[in-house]
Amino acid sequence: MNLPDQQLLPAQAESLPRQPDAGTATAAAAGNGARAGHAEPAVRVAELPEPWRSAAVTVVLPTYQEADNIRLIADALLRLPLPNLRILVADDNSPDGTGRIADDLAREHEDRITVVHRPGKEGLGRAYVDGMTRAMAAGADYVVQMDADLSHGPEYLPGMLGTLLSTGADVVIGSRYVVGASVGDEWPWHRKALSSFANRYVRTLLGLGIRDVTAGYKIWRSAALETINLPGIHSNGYSFQVEMNYRSVNENLKIVEVPIHFSDRTEGESKMSLRVQLESALIPFRIRKDAR
Repeated sequence: MNLPDQQLLPAQAESLPRQPDAGTATAAAAGNGARAGHAEPAVRVAELPEPWRSAAVTVVLPTYQEADNIRLIADALLRLPLPNLRILVADDNSPDGTGRIADDLAREHEDRITVVHRPGKEGLGRAYVDGMTRAMAAGADYVVQMDADLSHGPEYLPGMLGTLLSTGADVVIGSRYVVGASVGDEWPWHRKALSSFANRYVRTLLGLGIRDVTAGYKIWRSAALETINLPGIHSNGYSFQVEMNYRSVNENLKIVEVPIHFSDRTEGESKMSLRVQLESALIPFRIRKDAR
């Protein structure tokens, strides 16, 4: 299975390392099976070459009301051929018991899963800043942002890491809006229209050359997060992604977008409230004002 087409910013990529051969069953099959809700047959996971295989990667999963999904996403991530991958769950005191399930997972995988119990629902941005800062302090060389609702397929992560390593990128974005990407048919038309409009709107106002400026699936070098001053990011909700991208472009970081298939959640409720939408609409003006 070859790595997909990419959009590179600002430089062109070098040749990319190969992913596991198509004839070898990989964690991608396991991830797809988990999302389909049925048991998977035993598979042989291909071993990646160094330094790909031994990379110190921490996936930060902000959670609120994800009791139906947290075990599925954790199991799929732990099946990836990345033995040094760690998971940090930042739970905002979910009433549905997500935090308790995460604690159970941490006991089952005590060397690979950490849970941070936050006092209450403070928003996506605050959870990410907390979790990513902790991951860096614990020694992660690469930090991953992804949703806990299985809309971001874990099977893409080894390829995203390989792209980061082979191109020398500072951040790789799993993009919905580059050649080869797609969005699930289950996403309502008005959500697709809103997402497409929001991306054009933000790109125009902020002059960003990124196709998917609101994407939530990214892998960062820890050094890049230090460069953009992660703790200094004040946005919350989905506008957090916009501010991170704006800071990255202003610091001349190398950004690569790779295509993914984005699936809508099958369990739980969307966090895209009216308040979040309004904040996302206003954030470009605040970012431009602060940058003056």
